[in-house]
Amino acid sequence: MKILRFSILILALGFTACLKEPVDDGPGPGAGKARNVYNWPQIADSSFQGLVSNFWNQEKYFNQNSAGGTTFNYWPNAHALDVLTDAYIRKSDPAIKARMDDLLAGMKVKNGGTYINHFYDDMEWMNLACLRAFEATGDTRYKDVAVILWNDIKGGWDDVWGGGIHWNKDKSKNYKNTPANAPACIIACRMYGITQNPDDIAWAKKIYDWQKSTLVDPVTGLVWDGINQDGSGQVTKNWNFTYNQGVFIGAGVELYKLTGQNIYINDALKTANNALGGTFTNANILKDEGAGDGGLFKGVLIRYLMLLITDGSISSTDVAKYAGFLQLNAETLWRKGTTRPQVLFNKDWTTVAASSDLTTQLSGAMLMEAAARLKSMGLLK
Repeated sequence: MKILRFSILILALGFTACLKEPVDDGPGPGAGKARNVYNWPQIADSSFQGLVSNFWNQEKYFNQNSAGGTTFNYWPNAHALDVLTDAYIRKSDPAIKARMDDLLAGMKVKNGGTYINHFYDDMEWMNLACLRAFEATGDTRYKDVAVILWNDIKGGWDDVWGGGIHWNKDKSKNYKNTPANAPACIIACRMYGITQNPDDIAWAKKIYDWQKSTLVDPVTGLVWDGINQDGSGQVTKNWNFTYNQGVFIGAGVELYKLTGQNIYINDALKTANNALGGTFTNANILKDEGAGDGGLFKGVLIRYLMLLITDGSISSTDVAKYAGFLQLNAETLWRKGTTRPQVLFNKDWTTVAASSDLTTQLSGAMLMEAAARLKSMGLLK
């Protein structure tokens, strides 16, 4: 993967006026605890406008950061398409669809006239974003890109380390990791929904089985990053990230939906509960995982925690637990980690920063869209 960039734009007065802080709904001073009330759809709108205003490049892609870096990075722009799709699903705004189309075209140009990339995981993020965009809009251009990418991604599989997809096309490194495999399992499941090709189910199962047997702790459900990262042929067990937990959760949910087999949803629940149990959190707030690539990791976990809530057929107790966790994180980021009036999100969700990487901004945007969705479902207090 790569890292991202930004160009600073002051938000228009009209946008600043439409942005509303959380308001105090409780009794007056000394009368007990006041409660903040959050207009999550409006906050999600502000988040979306902050992304566009601070990062959009007229060459039809999102800049690396909000501090003047105009570098194009493939995988964050793929996630940007996902966030645009979130906003389109929420609002059905043709202007958002037009920006999605612009980004689809711009990414091809900036990637050298093709969607094929050196990194298998990067193409997988783009495939997933295109599949969601196709589902949301019915525009077959997105499906066509997804098919092209999926056909290329499958070429990354071989029998080194018993199977699995390589991280990138320099296969001599023999580095295989969760970001190149768990998302591919999700893709295979979703491609089957389009193609009804049983080969896609077979792909999903064999990728999942390799991922689980090689890169998941059978006791805790912790998802490790990869095997042979240091050339030793061993799994790196002390280099763990939130997004790896997220994509394994997503793979379990998608296979459960296809097969109805409880083992997959039980795996997802084990990993989710472990992820929220302290390794990746501080006082139930997701930790700072750094700028650059690391800025996007929390957002990926959030996206697939949401999938577990919406599609996992889990108990109401588990739904309430995960929704409460996301609510606390969203409230904390909005109150403590958002720079105004620009609406820039920090990598540390408890403090503000003068600028933001695109990766960091996208994680915050995913969280605000999640909160808006949970509110619409009646799951927020």
